[in-house]
Amino acid sequence: MLEDLVLAGGGAVVGAMATDGWQVARTGVTRLFRRGSDEEAAGIERQLDSDAERVARAEDAERVRNRLLVLWAEELETLVRRHPELEQELQALIDEIRAATPQAEPRVSQHNYARDNSQQYNTINGNVIVHHGTPAERATELTGEP
Repeated sequence: MLEDLVLAGGGAVVGAMATDGWQVARTGVTRLFRRGSDEEAAGIERQLDSDAERVARAEDAERVRNRLLVLWAEELETLVRRHPELEQELQALIDEIRAATPQAEPRVSQHNYARDNSQQYNTINGNVIVHHGTPAERATELTGEP
């Protein structure tokens, strides 16, 4: 359960980097880490800013976010293990970040290969209905009468 929570937290934090929801994430994470020392919170703020800058500069922001996700999940896990009372506050922050962060359209990728005179019917998020033969031939198949 804790692992799922901190992974979701890490994902929300890095997902918000370089988006309109970044300030919500930055402020919320800093607030959580203020449970430790002010020095620790200041270090977390510097790390957040540095990581957000890396994402903003990256040619492939998703690749950078994927690498940072593990690091931020570990930071959050360490914090919540020291302060178990923060679990609910972390969940509330995740919800707040998700509400403030625009969700990207899901990527869909489909690769279809047809070989050796085969036929292929494809769709994404829909139906393909194929009727072979003429209407009269299909009627014969259904009724058994010519």
